Amino acid sequence: MKVRIGISAGGESLGPDAMVALGRAISETGFDSLWLPEVLTRPGPDPLVGLAWASGACPGLKIGTTMLLPGRNLVRLAKAVATLDVLSGGRFLLTFVPGLALGGERSAIGIPTAERGALMDDALPVLRRLWAGEEVAHEGPAGSFAAVSVSPRPVQDPFDVWLGGNVPAALERCGRLADGWIPAFCTPADAAAGKVVIDKVAAEHGRAISPEHFGVSLAYAPEGADLAALASSPLARRARGRPLEQIVPVGLDGLRDIVEQFLAVGFSKFIVRPMAPPEQWRSELEGLSGAVGGLQT
Repeated sequence: MKVRIGISAGGESLGPDAMVALGRAISETGFDSLWLPEVLTRPGPDPLVGLAWASGACPGLKIGTTMLLPGRNLVRLAKAVATLDVLSGGRFLLTFVPGLALGGERSAIGIPTAERGALMDDALPVLRRLWAGEEVAHEGPAGSFAAVSVSPRPVQDPFDVWLGGNVPAALERCGRLADGWIPAFCTPADAAAGKVVIDKVAAEHGRAISPEHFGVSLAYAPEGADLAALASSPLARRARGRPLEQIVPVGLDGLRDIVEQFLAVGFSKFIVRPMAPPEQWRSELEGLSGAVGGLQT
């Protein structure tokens, strides 16, 4: 398997020069890609805008996002995604997520949590048809429009879409509709069990997901961090009762250890991010490169 590690810069508002410097540092330290998540109520750029800026200044760098799907106009979204893939030379990696159901983010997304799954089920086949160049008319939960087509089309053909999420409905959706899976806040055992479900559902629908298309998003804490102090935090609530130390590695040695555990159960793509923005991204990336960069193949 090709092991690839991308770097997520979520949770901070990088200026234009800092964004370019980060993209270049990611390339120069041997990592695969720059990722910007989409969390509407936290600091950080709009991912499509931020990635377009970084991509233009960093030729060859792959760019990716975990992007909200519920609540978006499908035609506008299809055009924006295709445009970014064209302008980046086919270097755009896309994972759709339903969005958090915590705090202000729940209402900011504008779609009740219980309705998001049905919207994603409805939207994904429509987006694939638009990216394939078809003329599409649609009436459904994700939107209604008369016959339209979208130009430009993505450079990548077909354009892969991965999904996040690790609740049963998300696993089933991934098996039916996605090209890959990249959950967050899960243990290696959780991931292995989820992969079994996804592969089974895919087979039941006459599909197969490449064994190269299973990954995980990993936040890591600095050396010496006391995870017990976060027991009542939103982070702990996302862990759904599991001990945080099984999900959030502490220090670079802890990060390497958990990445190796995921590799052992068939996961080969990783998005890693420090829990808090580092003081100096360059030195953080150099440390990361020494700890996990050598695992890439």
